[in-house]
Amino acid sequence: MNWLLILVTFLGVNLDFFFILLLLLKKYNLKSVMMGYLLGLWTLLILSFSVGQILDQFLPEWLLGLLGLLPIYMALKDEDEEAKEVNHKSPVVITLITYLSVCAGCNLSLFLPVLSTISAVQIIEVIVVLTVLSLLIILFIKAIGNIQLINDLMEKYGEILTKVVYIGVGIYVLFDSGLITHVISWF
Repeated sequence: MNWLLILVTFLGVNLDFFFILLLLLKKYNLKSVMMGYLLGLWTLLILSFSVGQILDQFLPEWLLGLLGLLPIYMALKDEDEEAKEVNHKSPVVITLITYLSVCAGCNLSLFLPVLSTISAVQIIEVIVVLTVLSLLIILFIKAIGNIQLINDLMEKYGEILTKVVYIGVGIYVLFDSGLITHVISWF
């Protein structure tokens, strides 16, 4: 299991949502935002792992490398994802639905190839580590939420940094799976 890849993937898929977290933390209490965010994260991690395990049973590892094209596609498509307006009273549900609506495609596209080859024990480790990291990040975002310079930098460079991470993860998966070596061996 490549922890650096998992951490970079996590940061990449959530970078754009960190800005939204700034807004949610200004509007709702910390505990509610944390719970909604974690519920969304756990849902997408478990879904990515489960789909990856099913695909891993039927496809050779080098062919699973094609999943590396998903994050590259997500980086190159030119669609801004905005939080959808949610009319519900619970801040936990608002945070959860906002997270899922903004991040589901990216999370599944990036985590599916990364988590497709790990074991059930390893997914539990990943969930625990990313939960702790998420809580620390949320507390950090809460602490810096009122600094204008941080808000300006995220607004200006957040999208491009996210795209660079997506492309990097995609390229890593393509090479790590053996797909490139397999294709080269045909020639």
